[in-house]
Amino acid sequence: MTGTSNTRRRLRRSRWLALLVATALFAAACGGGDDDADADDAATAAATTAADDATADASAAAEDEGCGPGETDGDLAFYNWADYMDEELLAAFEEETGISVDYSVYESNEQMLTQVESGAAIYDLVVPSDYMVALMISEDLLRPLDYDALPNFANIDDAWDNPPFDPEHRFHVAYQWGTTGIGMTYDALDAIGGESSWAVIFDADTAAQVPGGISMLDDAPEAVSAALKYLGYSITETIESGNEEAIREAGALLKATNDRLLKYDSVTYGDDLVNGEVDVAHGWSGGFAQAFFETDAYETHVYTIPVEGGVRWVDTMAIPHNADNVCSAHAMINFLLDAENGAALTNYTYYGSPNEAATPYILDEILEDPGIYPPPDVYARLELIPQMGDLGLIVQDMLTEAKS
Repeated sequence: MTGTSNTRRRLRRSRWLALLVATALFAAACGGGDDDADADDAATAAATTAADDATADASAAAEDEGCGPGETDGDLAFYNWADYMDEELLAAFEEETGISVDYSVYESNEQMLTQVESGAAIYDLVVPSDYMVALMISEDLLRPLDYDALPNFANIDDAWDNPPFDPEHRFHVAYQWGTTGIGMTYDALDAIGGESSWAVIFDADTAAQVPGGISMLDDAPEAVSAALKYLGYSITETIESGNEEAIREAGALLKATNDRLLKYDSVTYGDDLVNGEVDVAHGWSGGFAQAFFETDAYETHVYTIPVEGGVRWVDTMAIPHNADNVCSAHAMINFLLDAENGAALTNYTYYGSPNEAATPYILDEILEDPGIYPPPDVYARLELIPQMGDLGLIVQDMLTEAKS
């Protein structure tokens, strides 16, 4: 946010330009005769230009005033992942601020991106994943944050400082973090030899040992990343080096796998697993943890990071470039960064919290679950999905072709 001194300078310049407008218009009105016509036209043009400049500078000055902590400027349009927000938190925010939250959900980063790009609906707050933050920054789709309105940002753990997708935290604040791996029944795990491997999905002979169905996330970066790990590629090196050949090899593997999958799904995979619709599911850590805790399924089901490794990620809070109610968006971000509210969020989602101050309020069963907070040796096998650049369209095509 521009400093107060800059704001005052702009306001002074706006007042000076307004005075110039008045002076120019007065001179034009008092001028007489044909000999003064050109001077009148010039004065009128100058006045019009000055008026436009004054309006622009006044708008910029108002914008530079920023938002105060907890300040709101209208009802909040909040666009988030499915099953990723406690309705009681939304109600508490509404009660605290006196505004309403128009809450809607999406199933993939790409679905959210399409909505923001198209402007078909205007959102004040979105929750993009790490690599998507970088893409949205590159396309000027996000608004810089006003940290004067976010005093609770101090609660974020230092471990989340300087992320590669937005090193200075100009456009994002961490929301929740987790991993991507495989949930399965213990019967399925025993059938494949007791060790979790991507082979349970991608190798036909291994998958044939699974007693029930198999599902994968309906998410192109995640599906392609899983295939890359099985093939022995580093996700980071493949994408950052622009290795299109490896991406297409992963796509071919997905296509070869398609016929033995029950479905692609990014919402009900955890419920499908505990309900017996599938015995093996590719999915996100918190989705499985929610389903396991709600049904007391830990005796029969397990979430695993395959021996080849998997994905770690952080979802973030960000404000779209065309948001209507920027102060309300900052108020919600700051509200969720509160220690107790941050813990309530994690106690609902069963994902890891980047909010260090929230730790004392998080349920022990979450803090002690290695599927949510993996031990160091498992964490070392995980990779972030980088911003894909030109490879992004190819990655999307790989999943589309695999499903066709």
